[in-house]
Amino acid sequence: MTDLSKYRNIGIFAHVDAGKTTTTERILKLTGQIHKTGEVHDGESTTDFMEQEAERGITIQSAAVSCFWKGYRFNVIDTPGHVDFTVEVYRSLKVLDGGIGVFCGSGGVEPQSETNWRYANDSEVARVIFVNKLDRMGADFFNVVEQVKKVLGANPVVMTLPIGREDDFVGVVDVLERKAYVWDDTGLPENYEIKDVPEDMVDQVEEYREMMIETAVEQDDDLMMAYMDGEEPSIEEIKRCIRAGTRTCTFFPTFCGSAFKNKGMQLVLDAVVDYLPSPTEVDPQPLTNPETGEATGEVATVSADEPLRALAFKIMDDRFGALTFIRIYSGVMKKGDTILNSATGKTERIGRMVEMQANERNELTTAQAGDIIAVVGMKNVQTGHTLCDVKHECTLEPMIFPNPVISIAVAPKDKGGSEKMGIAIGKMVAEDPTFQVETDEETGETILKGMGELHLDIKVDILKRTYGVDLIVGKPQVAYRETITQAVEDSYTHKKQSGGSGQFGKIDYRMKPGEPNSGFTFKSVVVGGNVPKEFWPAIEKGFAGMMGTGVLAGFPVLDVEVELFDGGFHAVDSSAVAFEIAARGAFRQSMPKAGAQLLEPIMNVDVFTPEDHVGDVIGDLNRRRGMIKDQQAGATGVRIKGDVPLSEMFGYIGTLRTMTSGRGQFSMEFSHYAPCPANVAEKVIAEQKEKNAKK
Repeated sequence: MTDLSKYRNIGIFAHVDAGKTTTTERILKLTGQIHKTGEVHDGESTTDFMEQEAERGITIQSAAVSCFWKGYRFNVIDTPGHVDFTVEVYRSLKVLDGGIGVFCGSGGVEPQSETNWRYANDSEVARVIFVNKLDRMGADFFNVVEQVKKVLGANPVVMTLPIGREDDFVGVVDVLERKAYVWDDTGLPENYEIKDVPEDMVDQVEEYREMMIETAVEQDDDLMMAYMDGEEPSIEEIKRCIRAGTRTCTFFPTFCGSAFKNKGMQLVLDAVVDYLPSPTEVDPQPLTNPETGEATGEVATVSADEPLRALAFKIMDDRFGALTFIRIYSGVMKKGDTILNSATGKTERIGRMVEMQANERNELTTAQAGDIIAVVGMKNVQTGHTLCDVKHECTLEPMIFPNPVISIAVAPKDKGGSEKMGIAIGKMVAEDPTFQVETDEETGETILKGMGELHLDIKVDILKRTYGVDLIVGKPQVAYRETITQAVEDSYTHKKQSGGSGQFGKIDYRMKPGEPNSGFTFKSVVVGGNVPKEFWPAIEKGFAGMMGTGVLAGFPVLDVEVELFDGGFHAVDSSAVAFEIAARGAFRQSMPKAGAQLLEPIMNVDVFTPEDHVGDVIGDLNRRRGMIKDQQAGATGVRIKGDVPLSEMFGYIGTLRTMTSGRGQFSMEFSHYAPCPANVAEKVIAEQKEKNAKK
């Protein structure tokens, strides 16, 4: 297949439990890729093939699948919903052209769907909306449509209306074509009849049809004028307008159904063909300057005739070896080709190329612009690396990942396990950029860092089961930081005389708190030659080098501004090294004077609770030093939003479930660093000093 207009690269994303994986299963069944649908609750779905996914009934890593529908080729990526695995959603969106946002008919717009929607907006990915689970108790399609408007600030255009509610949900009405699709009770997707619109729904269908046409014709001035003169556009013209508005994210065609009961899925697949863009209709990926990271103004035009440009967006280790998932933006990739990895400057040879069907695979000999494929056995490629033609070096816009906020210390149970653990962790770090590892040089402990308790919990589980490494796990550690609260003006002289040439460097400087999130900034306002210009970089390096360990408890330091305004040097004894040592001494000397303070990570917490437990939940969050910012009553319960220190949130899910009889849910993501109260800071500093003393 070479006709790119017949390609659709789409992702399925939503809050945990809205039914993404079930929707993917139905797409595969309808497109003939699988003959028996596996269910998530039986642990048998195609795309959740990790043991941990099957057991917990959640998706952990995104899986890519290719399938065909009415002569169109779909590359579908099923993404996780849990906030701990947001990176999977983020990197999938980066390489997709369109998406299906799935919302639960009773849960509506939930916290994680907001985060994913925000990511999709940032990546400017066109989407259709599918309101799922309309056969569930409390499901209300129109309520979800309202929430999409209010909570997401999006503009949904209703394309199908549900026939019946909850248990009586039997099918959907296609608003555009004025046809009713009614399924029988066999649960088979193909057993449906196309009928006339039920009499009691005629007025409703006309009302929504009018709203849809009014929204659609705004995309075309001529049609709009004709429509205002009472001339209705043809179905083809309406579809063309909806396609144009969907592509620019002006509005989102909204469908409804029940993936589990196989109702309404065909219309969603038709919508993917009709309204979501092909690879050539999306703005091409910008090329960047590898040194500065700024856009060069060039783009990777989607065409097989251009030089090869591709992005490695995911690395996965499975029973067949290391797989590198690649989105090809331009050019052609053939088996046996030698390509350049512009991030490392090394060349790689393309061995086996495969097209993925979840954990099955088909061998390929060539792939071209628009394809999403996997290559087996690449050596030095990491997530976000650009692969290109050896003669045409280029760098695609890289991916940016959030920093981990929680860490645990681990050690293998037996001595022989440490080498095994090292190799296994190495593979896992390559697969997941938000999972980091470091070794504490003094204690020899291995520290794993991740996005949340569930994230690290699953990593430890994978180490145990997939790689056979049993670990002793320490208690979670919070990533504290230090900063200063006052401005100080100070002077420091470093001099050392020991036969031969000595060392001399004198600096006068001001140290003051920087803007939030500014990190470390340095400037020199020295006039005259008191500190020669060539030593300024060494002074900056000295100060910057000390930002890694603060004076209170040795945590990294944030937001400090240093201004060099005077100093002194010696014609013979001054050197870059002398000034660097002076800057290091100056930092140690001045930080305590500048009111050093401990900062702790504050999380944006979003709790969902049934109404009868709101008081308990708020009381508990207050006890955890939480600041409640907002409460929203929904159809099935109340959402409480607030800022809570991470250190108080360990094990929260257990407490929440106990308080709400298992009905509460919560999600959290890192928000910002804030000063620690004195009593907490004292305790943390004491613990840290004790730990350092043991070393």
